[in-house]
Amino acid sequence: MVIRTVKFFSASSSLSKCPPASKPEFAFIGRSNVGKSSLINMLAGNRKLAKISQTPGKTRTINHFLVNNEWFLVDLPGYGYSKMPYHERKKWLQETGNYILKRETLVSLFVLIDVRIEPQETDLRFMEMLGVNKVPFAMVFTKSDKISRERVKRNIEHYNRVMLEKWEELPPEFVSSAVTKAGKEEILNFIEESINNLKKSK
Repeated sequence: MVIRTVKFFSASSSLSKCPPASKPEFAFIGRSNVGKSSLINMLAGNRKLAKISQTPGKTRTINHFLVNNEWFLVDLPGYGYSKMPYHERKKWLQETGNYILKRETLVSLFVLIDVRIEPQETDLRFMEMLGVNKVPFAMVFTKSDKISRERVKRNIEHYNRVMLEKWEELPPEFVSSAVTKAGKEEILNFIEESINNLKKSK
């Protein structure tokens, strides 16, 4: 897929305030500080599209970006660390959950995972919830440039072994780096193929 145009479309505090469900949507989510904004900017070819912050938990709205006037890239609030008060965080996560579980045009959710660290219970529980609710998703292992290729391979193999303790089949997975642009072509091709399959099914 060649991205010709990307523009910010809306920032919504809840599912009810999201744009009309009229185009395919591909959303990105992960624990705070996993490199979500950097990955989105790398895919879009625009360093300033999603705001990158040194403070985790900065994304607090459901952000839609219109790509090629054909589909939406959706930047979702991360889960995990945030300095906001508990009651605000609870509402924020509830609205993100509503989007994930109820958005009719959500084609696939990309769950970002830092390839450098051990499998985290928060990630595993989150993906288990997606599986139970039959939400299509893919795993994106980020920051692959920070460690050796051999260690990337070992860490992903370990992650998959942990996943297979509960999963009969693994979701699609991608290895990415915002620095080297690894994974960009593969993720965009996956999105393009998904959109083409949608068109064929209509």
